[in-house]
Amino acid sequence: MSDKRLAGKVALVTGASRGIGAAIAVRFAADGAKVVVNYARSEREANDVVAKIVAAGGQAVAVQADVGNPVEIPPLFAAATRAFGRLDILVNNAANTSRGDVETTPLELWDQIMAVNLRAPFLCLQEAVKSMKARGGGSIVNIGSINAYVGSPRLGPYAVSKGALMTLTRNAACALNRYRIRVNQLNVGWTMTEGEDVVQRKQRGGGDWLDDALATRPFGRLLTPQEIAYAAAYFASDESALITGAVLDMEQTPPGAYVDF
Repeated sequence: MSDKRLAGKVALVTGASRGIGAAIAVRFAADGAKVVVNYARSEREANDVVAKIVAAGGQAVAVQADVGNPVEIPPLFAAATRAFGRLDILVNNAANTSRGDVETTPLELWDQIMAVNLRAPFLCLQEAVKSMKARGGGSIVNIGSINAYVGSPRLGPYAVSKGALMTLTRNAACALNRYRIRVNQLNVGWTMTEGEDVVQRKQRGGGDWLDDALATRPFGRLLTPQEIAYAAAYFASDESALITGAVLDMEQTPPGAYVDF
């Protein structure tokens, strides 16, 4: 397997200033892609990701846009085209992971989650397709969640948004294959990220939550962002050239055995 399997490609990764998005951006650059690192608020972290890519000999730019705001999406894609002249790969990674159950979640929070987790991927897909059609193809990778199947009670709206994203992935794959545009999804399980650490500490009132979490995992650890990045690179590359509408579950327990922690 070539370590430059994305050579000559341009990729835009939403929500790429930290966590899974940052790992995907760094992996894509290592595989030869030029990367647009999108961020909503964390400019310093996004610039750190770009600096890491450049230090390793890659090419990347950071572009600010809150994809939850529809008016900011077209300028994001225009900036990507200005920076690198084309777009071959879109990764819809940005997500709102706010907790909330189906009984008590206020409408405002429901709308915020759907705006980032479902509407934004739809609108970003529409913008990406314009460029990809002109180039004769492309790859779109949606980052979903294992919660799409069952859902933690504390992640009600989030789980709904990821289930709908899975339907969008398959519908778009059927609609866009005539243009050689592929759309696939990664449903990720429990992953150790900076954001997850913050959420768990807040939810548990501080303390060391990780040891308790690992006790629920058959392989004794959580997923890493880098593992998800490798899978995203596969879907983005020509190694999966004839795969579209696929959903890959990245979890060490089957959905029916999901542990709510």
